[in-house]
Amino acid sequence: MINHLAPADFFSSAVSCPTTHWDKRPNSGDISLLVIHNISLPPNQFGGTYIEQFFCGKLDKNQHPYFAEIVTLRVSAHCLIKRTGQVVQFVPFSQRAWHAGKSSFQGRPTCNDYSIGIELEGSDSIDYTPEQYHSLVALSRHIMRHYPLIRLSRIVGHNDIAPGRKSDPGSAFNWPRYRQLLMA
Repeated sequence: MINHLAPADFFSSAVSCPTTHWDKRPNSGDISLLVIHNISLPPNQFGGTYIEQFFCGKLDKNQHPYFAEIVTLRVSAHCLIKRTGQVVQFVPFSQRAWHAGKSSFQGRPTCNDYSIGIELEGSDSIDYTPEQYHSLVALSRHIMRHYPLIRLSRIVGHNDIAPGRKSDPGSAFNWPRYRQLLMA
């Protein structure tokens, strides 16, 4: 149960989709990393609500053969940005979402403890939409405004904190474009 939430915990433009796949951070004053991911369910297919179902533990393994492989996983992100640019929020930013897995940033392990995770509906090799970049920039600015320990140098891809294990957001993610828009 979450008792005291602040406006900083939520992105006002997001659609709320609460999940039980989260827990308390060991130190909520230590939110200092933003991690960008990608996800598509089924792989390389977009649209629908399968991602929301997955992050909420409600994915039907009979809907697609791949789902039987992942249905028991308990994972989440703070937010998902759909191909349309719509932002869906699952976990308040002050709480720990389960997005990074085994991870390390600058020698510090367990990135979920001190990071915020944003999933982009996409895959490593398919271009992201202009709407997604627009929403990602707005969401990133909100997060950076409320969590000042997150600076440009502390915005990374999942591949940066779990090298060899993860490859997202992939070569299709245009880091220079994102950074230029973020700093404009």
